[in-house]
Amino acid sequence: MVSETPIHTKYAIVGAGFGGLSMAVALKVAGVEDFVILEKHHNIGGVWQDNTYPGCTCDVPSRLYSFSFAPYRDRRQRYPQQQDILAYLQQVAIDHGLRKHIRFGSEVLEAHFDQTEGRWDIGTTSPSRISAEVVVFAVGQLHKPRYPVIPGLESFGGRVLHSADWDGSIDLYGKRVSVIGTGSSAAQMLPALASASIALTIYQRGPHWVLPKPDSNFGCVGRAMLRIPGAHRAYRKVLGLGADALLSPVVRSNTWRQAVECYARLHLRRQVARKELVSDLMPSYPIGSKKILFDNNFHRSLALENVRLVSEPIKSISVDGIASESGEFIESDVIVCATGFRASEFLLPMSVRGRDGHSLDEDWAAGAEAYLGVAVHGYPNLFMVAGPNSFNPAGSNQEMKELQIGCIMRCLRWKEAIGAQAIKVGRQAWDEYQRWLRRRWIRPSGRPL
Repeated sequence: MVSETPIHTKYAIVGAGFGGLSMAVALKVAGVEDFVILEKHHNIGGVWQDNTYPGCTCDVPSRLYSFSFAPYRDRRQRYPQQQDILAYLQQVAIDHGLRKHIRFGSEVLEAHFDQTEGRWDIGTTSPSRISAEVVVFAVGQLHKPRYPVIPGLESFGGRVLHSADWDGSIDLYGKRVSVIGTGSSAAQMLPALASASIALTIYQRGPHWVLPKPDSNFGCVGRAMLRIPGAHRAYRKVLGLGADALLSPVVRSNTWRQAVECYARLHLRRQVARKELVSDLMPSYPIGSKKILFDNNFHRSLALENVRLVSEPIKSISVDGIASESGEFIESDVIVCATGFRASEFLLPMSVRGRDGHSLDEDWAAGAEAYLGVAVHGYPNLFMVAGPNSFNPAGSNQEMKELQIGCIMRCLRWKEAIGAQAIKVGRQAWDEYQRWLRRRWIRPSGRPL
């Protein structure tokens, strides 16, 4: 039964992952205590609570994939594992007194702007509605699994898993396992699946560029240096500048791009001896057009005797296996879909309505848009963390989120300073930004428009 009297709060944050917790800390630092965090799960963690597949790790250094205000505590670890990141986020919530603000098990179903009151009316799966002056969506882009559309997938007689919806109770030992996809998740889980399964088949739509990952832990000297006051912040800054500096020259300079491609080819040939496998794993598109994988074991695992790579399209799936376009049929006991996320859907399936009945579903029908990735024209007092067109393909998304939150906080302070009921993006600023964004857009071919 839904409560008739809504719970009133000044700020409502949706999501208790990196973005939501960072936004909450920013409010705390500003002296604000009147806020709630609405989290659909029963614990903190966001994407790192959803993704629990074998080998799940982060391909961004821990000193960069962390909050600037909460240095990563394990001084030995260069790249964090899934369980380490989850523990880190939970500790940050404790250290900053955030858990008392979180309403767990409260998945947001709808958010409608009341123009008369100048407030957002928010409906969730919990009994009470929320009335908030400002709503900040920090739901991320990597929490809705994308399953492949393949004839017969629903008829498969074994188990169908997704990397973002993993069932840890499944025993893969001695099973025939088929993995669909060769992106980051597949690359990370492949070594563990190869060691457990009797036969592992990888279905690849297209190869990725792969660069080596410097994943050795810090030695005694490195750990000692990170204890020097200011060293952590300086090291984090160098990492961020280095990551951001990698992609731009790759996209804009033929010489730099060819040099990095040559390095990636060398990395591939060092790990794979079979020429036909090297050919199947060699991308034909310019490096940087898609996400670059950083991994040391993916190619090596593909060369194992019990692992096979299939580079032709899947035609159909039946009760006991997968048929390729050539007609070849491979029996399987388990199918693992490492096919990514519905990243472009953003706030779906939530119903979000702004001024004059504006529906976000309708306004985004031709593609999601936002101003600086944080606000949408026609939706007052609504902000997003890591909204449309703000994903960082090279460096850390956490640094980008903190920059966006800084922008949101400046807007909120200005709103309070002038005593405004609402703050929104003006039409002129919106149009100018969208035109600028289209001029800067990089095509999948790796070239600007």
